[in-house]
Amino acid sequence: MKIYDRIKKEPAFDYEDLLEKEYQLFNKEYCLNFLKDETKTKNIGEPYLLHSPASKTGVLLVHGLMAAPEEVREWADFLFSKGYTVYAPRLAGHGTSAVDLSTRRFEEWMDSIDRGYAILKTCCKKIVIGGFSTGAGLALYQAIQRPNNFAAVISISAPLIFKGVSVNFVATLHAWNCFAGSLGAKRFCKLYTRNHPDNPHINYHRCPVQSIVQVKALMKKVYKSLPSLAIPSLIIQGKNDPKVDGLSGQRIFHRIKHSYAYYKEIDFHQHGIVRGSIALSVFDEVEKFLNTILVNGEKNRG
Repeated sequence: MKIYDRIKKEPAFDYEDLLEKEYQLFNKEYCLNFLKDETKTKNIGEPYLLHSPASKTGVLLVHGLMAAPEEVREWADFLFSKGYTVYAPRLAGHGTSAVDLSTRRFEEWMDSIDRGYAILKTCCKKIVIGGFSTGAGLALYQAIQRPNNFAAVISISAPLIFKGVSVNFVATLHAWNCFAGSLGAKRFCKLYTRNHPDNPHINYHRCPVQSIVQVKALMKKVYKSLPSLAIPSLIIQGKNDPKVDGLSGQRIFHRIKHSYAYYKEIDFHQHGIVRGSIALSVFDEVEKFLNTILVNGEKNRG
């Protein structure tokens, strides 16, 4: 093989331009949608890459609804300490304002992840996708829709079933909002509900009704398509999660037909299990899964 042929077939690890575009997009949307007392500081919403030059495996970590890349920072730091390259994309409408988020569809969140995959692909041969909450649902959908892109998928607290009676009426409320809006009677619309976040310095304090509709539409597609999931998967669910029904993880797991699917429950009283002391138990399960799938190559069903 001639030298120039090898260079053409093995492009340089050039992710700087792609990262710069993500930073520019964030800065633009941050300025356009800045709201006093709602928009967080830039370091909360900015995407980040933790590059381990010796690593051949990258992990794409997806944050949850109303959150930002900072939500999965402890998870990212843990994986980086184990030698993985990690990229945390910023989902469209996040890190800016709830008003911005209210205009977004889950397909735009998928686009944000696609761009993150492109960044990791420049410096990693294998890529694992993982996510928390809505990010977990998106990770599963990515793994289902683009199985050739990923070596494995990690889903933590995917919101298949929400807790709270009010969530059951969100479709009706959204339909009313659309109807009233079409009549020019926006003053009668209820576009947001109150959010009580585990991490108030990261999350929005109000949730767009439209966003819940999008999450439910996403999870409906995920659940329907789960039997076709064709890569190893780890499903983690908070046992006493006050926002996502504990049955969510079990139903997702039992819907998967792939032989290398693993399930673990974490006993905790809050939704957020990827930050704080409880996160160590979660990360331990993640590490064991990655070692099994990527290092040891074991094929036992958990």
